Amino acid sequence: MTALSKDKLKIGLVSVSDRASQGIYQDQGIPELQAWLECALTAPFEVETRLIPDEQAVIEQTLIELSDKHACHLILTTGGTGPAKRDVTPDATLAIADREMPGFGEQMRQVSLHFVPTAILSRQVGAIRGETLILNLPGQPKAIKETLEGVKDEQGKTLVRGIFAAVPYCLQLLSDIYIETDPTVCESFRPKSARR
Repeated sequence: MTALSKDKLKIGLVSVSDRASQGIYQDQGIPELQAWLECALTAPFEVETRLIPDEQAVIEQTLIELSDKHACHLILTTGGTGPAKRDVTPDATLAIADREMPGFGEQMRQVSLHFVPTAILSRQVGAIRGETLILNLPGQPKAIKETLEGVKDEQGKTLVRGIFAAVPYCLQLLSDIYIETDPTVCESFRPKSARR
Protein backbone atom coordinates (compact mmCIF):
# COMPACT_ATOMS: atom_id res chain seq x y z
CA MET A 1 0.00 0.00 0.00
CA THR A 2 1.20 3.47 -0.93
CA ALA A 3 1.28 5.93 1.98
CA LEU A 4 -1.36 8.67 1.94
CA SER A 5 -0.22 12.29 1.73
CA LYS A 6 -0.81 14.43 4.82
CA ASP A 7 -0.65 17.63 2.75
CA LYS A 8 -2.72 17.29 -0.43
CA LEU A 9 -6.09 15.61 -0.65
CA LYS A 10 -6.42 12.92 -3.30
CA ILE A 11 -9.90 11.81 -4.37
CA GLY A 12 -10.95 8.90 -6.54
CA LEU A 13 -14.14 9.46 -8.55
CA VAL A 14 -15.75 6.32 -9.95
CA SER A 15 -18.83 6.30 -12.17
CA VAL A 16 -20.41 2.84 -12.40
CA SER A 17 -22.57 2.54 -15.51
CA ASP A 18 -22.84 -0.12 -18.21
CA ARG A 19 -24.20 2.31 -20.81
CA ALA A 20 -21.94 5.29 -20.06
CA SER A 21 -18.85 3.06 -19.98
CA GLN A 22 -19.84 1.74 -23.44
CA GLY A 23 -20.25 5.30 -24.77
CA ILE A 24 -24.03 4.94 -25.26
CA TYR A 25 -24.52 8.18 -23.35
CA GLN A 26 -22.33 10.80 -21.70
CA ASP A 27 -21.38 10.15 -18.08
CA GLN A 28 -22.79 12.86 -15.81
CA GLY A 29 -21.65 11.48 -12.44
CA ILE A 30 -17.96 12.37 -12.53
CA PRO A 31 -18.47 15.93 -13.89
CA GLU A 32 -21.12 16.57 -11.21
CA LEU A 33 -18.86 15.26 -8.42
CA GLN A 34 -15.86 17.24 -9.64
CA ALA A 35 -17.84 20.48 -9.99
CA TRP A 36 -19.34 20.10 -6.52
CA LEU A 37 -15.97 19.35 -4.91
CA GLU A 38 -14.38 22.37 -6.62
CA CYS A 39 -17.08 24.58 -5.03
CA ALA A 40 -17.04 22.87 -1.63
CA LEU A 41 -13.33 22.38 -0.89
CA THR A 42 -11.17 25.40 -0.04
CA ALA A 43 -7.76 23.96 -1.03
CA PRO A 44 -6.56 22.34 -4.27
CA PHE A 45 -6.99 18.57 -4.52
CA GLU A 46 -5.94 15.83 -6.92
CA VAL A 47 -8.41 13.56 -8.72
CA GLU A 48 -8.24 10.07 -10.23
CA THR A 49 -11.32 9.25 -12.35
CA ARG A 50 -12.66 5.92 -13.60
CA LEU A 51 -15.71 5.15 -15.77
CA ILE A 52 -16.49 1.46 -15.44
CA PRO A 53 -19.31 -1.06 -16.08
CA ASP A 54 -21.60 -2.61 -13.44
CA GLU A 55 -19.36 -5.64 -12.93
CA GLN A 56 -18.55 -6.53 -9.33
CA ALA A 57 -15.02 -7.79 -10.07
CA VAL A 58 -14.21 -4.59 -12.03
CA ILE A 59 -15.61 -2.36 -9.27
CA GLU A 60 -13.65 -4.23 -6.58
CA GLN A 61 -10.42 -4.02 -8.59
CA THR A 62 -10.95 -0.29 -9.23
CA LEU A 63 -11.54 0.47 -5.54
CA ILE A 64 -8.47 -1.56 -4.50
CA GLU A 65 -6.32 0.19 -7.11
CA LEU A 66 -7.47 3.69 -6.08
CA SER A 67 -6.98 3.05 -2.36
CA ASP A 68 -3.87 0.87 -2.33
CA LYS A 69 -1.89 1.98 -5.41
CA HIS A 70 -3.04 5.57 -5.97
CA ALA A 71 -3.34 6.40 -2.24
CA CYS A 72 -6.69 8.20 -2.43
CA HIS A 73 -7.92 9.57 0.90
CA LEU A 74 -11.50 9.51 -0.35
CA ILE A 75 -13.26 7.52 -3.07
CA LEU A 76 -16.70 8.62 -4.23
CA THR A 77 -18.63 6.22 -6.44
CA THR A 78 -21.82 7.07 -8.29
CA GLY A 79 -24.35 4.62 -9.68
CA GLY A 80 -25.17 0.94 -9.19
CA THR A 81 -26.73 1.29 -5.73
CA GLY A 82 -30.34 0.24 -6.39
CA PRO A 83 -32.07 -3.14 -6.03
CA ALA A 84 -31.68 -4.23 -9.69
CA LYS A 85 -29.55 -7.32 -10.39
CA ARG A 86 -26.86 -5.24 -12.14
CA ASP A 87 -26.59 -2.82 -9.18
CA VAL A 88 -23.57 -4.25 -7.35
CA THR A 89 -21.56 -1.19 -6.24
CA PRO A 90 -22.37 -1.63 -2.51
CA ASP A 91 -21.62 -5.36 -2.71
CA ALA A 92 -18.22 -4.65 -4.29
CA THR A 93 -17.47 -1.92 -1.75
CA LEU A 94 -18.23 -4.13 1.25
CA ALA A 95 -16.29 -7.04 -0.29
CA ILE A 96 -13.02 -5.05 -0.28
CA ALA A 97 -13.67 -2.99 2.89
CA ASP A 98 -12.01 -3.43 6.28
CA ARG A 99 -14.89 -1.73 8.11
CA GLU A 100 -18.36 -0.44 7.31
CA MET A 101 -19.48 3.10 8.21
CA PRO A 102 -23.28 2.66 8.30
CA GLY A 103 -24.06 6.26 9.25
CA PHE A 104 -23.20 7.50 5.76
CA GLY A 105 -25.75 5.25 4.03
CA GLU A 106 -28.37 6.03 6.66
CA GLN A 107 -27.90 9.78 6.21
CA MET A 108 -27.94 9.59 2.40
CA ARG A 109 -31.30 7.84 2.52
CA GLN A 110 -32.56 10.34 5.12
CA VAL A 111 -31.66 13.26 2.84
CA SER A 112 -33.08 11.62 -0.30
CA LEU A 113 -36.38 10.77 1.41
CA HIS A 114 -37.08 14.52 1.53
CA PHE A 115 -37.21 14.43 -2.28
CA VAL A 116 -38.36 10.94 -3.37
CA PRO A 117 -40.13 8.08 -1.53
CA THR A 118 -38.07 5.53 -3.49
CA ALA A 119 -34.94 6.57 -1.53
CA ILE A 120 -35.62 3.56 0.72
CA LEU A 121 -34.67 1.34 -2.25
CA SER A 122 -31.13 2.70 -2.20
CA ARG A 123 -28.36 0.46 -0.86
CA GLN A 124 -25.63 3.13 -0.60
CA VAL A 125 -22.89 2.36 1.90
CA GLY A 126 -19.87 4.00 3.46
CA ALA A 127 -16.79 1.92 4.22
CA ILE A 128 -13.10 2.12 5.10
CA ARG A 129 -10.26 0.29 3.37
CA GLY A 130 -6.94 0.95 5.09
CA GLU A 131 -6.96 4.73 5.57
CA THR A 132 -9.33 5.37 2.65
CA LEU A 133 -12.97 6.39 3.07
CA ILE A 134 -15.24 4.99 0.32
CA LEU A 135 -18.74 6.41 -0.17
CA ASN A 136 -21.34 5.09 -2.62
CA LEU A 137 -23.42 8.00 -3.91
CA PRO A 138 -26.58 7.90 -6.02
CA GLY A 139 -26.35 7.94 -9.81
CA GLN A 140 -28.44 11.03 -10.63
CA PRO A 141 -26.51 14.36 -10.65
CA LYS A 142 -29.26 16.15 -8.67
CA ALA A 143 -29.27 13.39 -6.03
CA ILE A 144 -25.45 13.46 -5.80
CA LYS A 145 -25.54 17.15 -4.85
CA GLU A 146 -28.43 16.67 -2.43
CA THR A 147 -26.79 13.83 -0.50
CA LEU A 148 -23.46 15.68 -0.26
CA GLU A 149 -24.95 19.06 0.67
CA GLY A 150 -28.16 18.20 2.51
CA VAL A 151 -31.62 19.74 2.52
CA LYS A 152 -31.81 23.54 2.49
CA ASP A 153 -34.75 25.94 2.71
CA GLU A 154 -35.44 28.82 0.27
CA GLN A 155 -33.00 31.07 2.16
CA GLY A 156 -30.21 28.48 1.91
CA LYS A 157 -30.40 27.49 5.59
CA THR A 158 -29.52 23.83 6.15
CA LEU A 159 -32.47 21.79 7.42
CA VAL A 160 -30.84 18.34 7.18
CA ARG A 161 -27.06 18.02 6.94
CA GLY A 162 -25.59 16.23 3.95
CA ILE A 163 -22.97 13.54 4.40
CA PHE A 164 -20.00 15.71 3.41
CA ALA A 165 -20.32 17.67 6.69
CA ALA A 166 -18.70 14.66 8.42
CA VAL A 167 -16.12 13.79 5.74
CA PRO A 168 -13.27 16.22 6.67
CA TYR A 169 -13.19 15.05 10.30
CA CYS A 170 -13.44 11.40 9.25
CA LEU A 171 -10.45 11.82 6.90
CA GLN A 172 -8.53 13.59 9.67
CA LEU A 173 -9.13 10.63 11.99
CA LEU A 174 -8.14 8.12 9.30
CA SER A 175 -5.02 9.68 7.78
CA ASP A 176 -4.34 12.94 9.67
CA ILE A 177 -5.03 15.09 6.58
CA TYR A 178 -6.73 18.41 7.40
CA ILE A 179 -9.21 19.78 4.88
CA GLU A 180 -11.79 22.53 5.09
CA THR A 181 -14.98 23.31 3.22
CA ASP A 182 -16.69 26.50 2.08
CA PRO A 183 -19.48 26.90 4.67
CA THR A 184 -21.80 28.49 2.07
CA VAL A 185 -21.76 25.15 0.18
CA CYS A 186 -21.35 22.66 3.01
CA GLU A 187 -20.39 23.45 6.58
CA SER A 188 -18.13 20.71 7.87
CA PHE A 189 -18.12 19.79 11.53
CA ARG A 190 -15.33 18.69 13.83
CA PRO A 191 -14.94 18.92 17.62
CA LYS A 192 -13.14 22.03 18.92
CA SER A 193 -10.26 19.82 20.09
CA ALA A 194 -9.68 18.66 16.47
CA ARG A 195 -9.60 22.14 14.89
CA ARG A 196 -6.32 23.61 13.71
